[in-house]
Amino acid sequence: MSGGDKLDFEIRPNPAPVSAADRAALLANPGFGRVFTDHMVTVRYADGKGWYDARVEARAPIPMDPAAAVLHYAQEIFEGMKAYRTADGGVTMFRPEANAARFADSARRMAMPQLPEATFVDSLRKLIEIDREWIPEDEDSSLYLRPFMFASEVFLGVRPANEYLYVVIASPAGSYFSGGVKPVTVWVSPDYTRAAPGGTGAAKCGGNYAASLAAQAEAIEHGCDQVVFLDAVERRFVDELGGMNVFFVYDDDTLVTPPLTGTILPGITRESVLRLAQDAGHRIEERPVSFADWQADAASGRLREVFACGTAAVITPIGTVRFPDGEFVVGGGGSGRVTTALRQQLIDLQRGKVADPHNWVHRVI
Repeated sequence: MSGGDKLDFEIRPNPAPVSAADRAALLANPGFGRVFTDHMVTVRYADGKGWYDARVEARAPIPMDPAAAVLHYAQEIFEGMKAYRTADGGVTMFRPEANAARFADSARRMAMPQLPEATFVDSLRKLIEIDREWIPEDEDSSLYLRPFMFASEVFLGVRPANEYLYVVIASPAGSYFSGGVKPVTVWVSPDYTRAAPGGTGAAKCGGNYAASLAAQAEAIEHGCDQVVFLDAVERRFVDELGGMNVFFVYDDDTLVTPPLTGTILPGITRESVLRLAQDAGHRIEERPVSFADWQADAASGRLREVFACGTAAVITPIGTVRFPDGEFVVGGGGSGRVTTALRQQLIDLQRGKVADPHNWVHRVI
């Protein structure tokens, strides 16, 4: 079946799913990224054949040859999104078509085939439908969905692979940060950068995250929750956190976030926040923010709030900023009015509690 045709998924239910009692025990405190559902989606690709062999099947290890291209040349991309329970017992997804488009953009940058966006969204629906009992009922919890694709061709040679495997797994998830939603402390890295102009910063590929781990470890050593990266050229301007975009809220109710110049991941939560803030009457600016200005504006009181945003953590206030020469606090170190309001509005939208003027919420069940 060619890449442009609609794929029919073969459904192979897990013959030995987790029992209801064991599932309930796991859902009581799932944490983040440690508990997984009974099934997964797999779709294969081969040059000249296109996408084929689409399945929903029992979650299991993936057989892999030691010479699989991904293990040597890191041709790999992924996405992150969530499914939510609604008050009427239904299930929703939030802007899955935006994830599908970004997945295709990442594939282009990494010289990989582009999965049809309709197939991407359909694969999520199929997995949610068969594993719906794994979606936690707690309002702060959700079912985290992880679509990913990697080069599966067996060869050693620096070129785009000819064979790929697309997979979706799901994980019931609680709060991303331990201790729930509270202002976090961030470390501004003096030595490491996340991405350079012309690189893969705008692609959601594993290599970007691997490159951030040394800086994240440094942040933890300094008692911080997350690392903040500065730009790779001048080492002056804020890019993003290790896995989230960043917003600055000023005393005139202006929201500022760094522009998408190719070094920053175009976050779907970021774009949603921009729209919601604009709807609420805030002035929006996408412009560079230097670390020096961040510190000076926090000291003067002009900068009232700073928050990070992303699928996993939704919206998280930043209270303290630490760096080699010291630290400073933003807005008293608490969760500000704008941050709190935007977070609640976003959560209410995702769970179908408020009107959806942008048609972002997709009902699955």
